Amino acid sequence: MQVTKNGIYWRLFLSSCLFLQSSSQDFGGQTQFICTSVPKDMDICAATLQNSVPGEDLKSTVMQLRETVLQQKETIMNQKETIRELTSKLARCESQSGAEPGDARPGGRRKEAGTKNTMGDVSRGPADTLTQLSQTLQSLKQRLENLEQFSRSNNSVQANSLKDLLQSKIDDLEKQVLSRVNSIEEGKPGLRNETEQRGRVESTLTSLHQRITDLEKGQRENRPLDKFQLTFPLRTNYMYAKVKKSLPEMYALTVCMWLKSNASPGVGTPFSYAVPGQANELVLIEWGNNPMEILINDKVAKLPFLINDGKWHHICVTWTTRDGVWEAFQDGVKRGSGENLAPYHPIKPQGLLILGQEQDTLGGGFDATQAFVGDLANFHIWDRKLSMGEIYNLATCSSKAQVGNVFAWMETSLDIYGGASKWTFEACRQLN
Repeated sequence: MQVTKNGIYWRLFLSSCLFLQSSSQDFGGQTQFICTSVPKDMDICAATLQNSVPGEDLKSTVMQLRETVLQQKETIMNQKETIRELTSKLARCESQSGAEPGDARPGGRRKEAGTKNTMGDVSRGPADTLTQLSQTLQSLKQRLENLEQFSRSNNSVQANSLKDLLQSKIDDLEKQVLSRVNSIEEGKPGLRNETEQRGRVESTLTSLHQRITDLEKGQRENRPLDKFQLTFPLRTNYMYAKVKKSLPEMYALTVCMWLKSNASPGVGTPFSYAVPGQANELVLIEWGNNPMEILINDKVAKLPFLINDGKWHHICVTWTTRDGVWEAFQDGVKRGSGENLAPYHPIKPQGLLILGQEQDTLGGGFDATQAFVGDLANFHIWDRKLSMGEIYNLATCSSKAQVGNVFAWMETSLDIYGGASKWTFEACRQLN
C-alpha cells in the first residue's frame, strides 16, 4: 500500500514538470525547468500559490511605480499651466499697456471696472514718463532763469556759483532723458533698468528742487514761515509733502485750507492720514467723476464743494465723533452737513499725514490717478469743532483768524519730495 502511494506521488510530480515544460514553450527562446518538492500532505495548487509570492511583490512594485508616474504627470501639467500664466503676465508687462482693469487694493479706494482713467492721468509707459520729466525740467528751468535775473541785479558770487551747479544738474538730467528717448527709438525696452533709472531721476529731481528752494530762500529771508503755498504741477505718484509729526487721538476735528486747481474731472487728494492697520483713517479726495469726499476710518461722506475752476477757494470740514456729525464750508459759507460719519470712532494717533497723495499703505502705495494737481496753502488742523464765525474769519483773512492747535501751516513742519515746489503766498492778497 505504501509503495502504491509513493508511485502516485511520483506520477504527479512528473506531470507537474511536463506542464511547466509545455508552458515555457509559449515564450520561445531559452527556457528553464523548475522542479519544486512538495510535501505529500500538501495540495499542489496551494504549493504553487505559495511559491508565487515574489510575483505578487513584483506586481505591487509595478503598481507603485505606475502611481508615481501618474503623480509626476499631474505635477508636470500644473507646472505647464503656471508657465503659461507667467508667460501671459510677462507679455502684458512687455506690452506696457496703459490701460488697467478696475481693482480694489488693500486700504485703497475701489476703481470702477471697465472704465477708462477718469482723472485724465497719463499712462505709465516710458514715453509718458518722459513727458512728465520734461515738464518738471521746464518748471525747474523757469525757476533757474528767475534766479539768474536776480543774480545779475545783485552781482552775488555765491548765487552765480549755485546757478552754475544747478544748470549742470539740469543738463545731466536732459542727457538722461535723451538717452531714454534713444533707447525707446531703437526698440530696446529696458524693462529691468526702467524702475532703477526712474528712481535715480526722481532722486536727482528732488535734490535739484531742494537746491533751487534753498537758493530762492535767500531772496526771502524776511518772509514769515507761514506765507507760502505748495504747488503740485503734475499728476504723478512721487510728488508729495510729508508732515513731520503725527496727529494725536482726536474725538473732534476741524480741517481748513486754501485750494486752487483746474484739474477735471477730479482734483485728486489734497491730504491723507494713515495709521497702522487703516490707510483711510482721514482722507480728503475728489476722484474721477465723484464729488469731493471725506473718509474717516474708511467711512465716506460726500461734500458739496465746487473748486476745480482754477480759482482760490477756502474750504473747511468739521466733525465730531458723537453721532458722526459733520459740516462743510466753502469760502466762509456753510454748504452742507450730515451725520453717521464714523460715529464714536476717535481719530487714531501714531499715523502719517501726507499732502498731495492718497495712501494705500502707511506712507506709500501712491496712485497717480488719485494725486492732487494744483496749489495748496494755509493747511490747519484743530482738535475741536470751530464755530461758523471762526471759519468765516479764516476765509476772510481776519486779524482774529486762528492757527491750528494740532497742525499749523509752517515751512519747517514739512518735508517735500518729487519736485513739488514752494512759492510765496499771502491769503486774500493773491486771490484769483
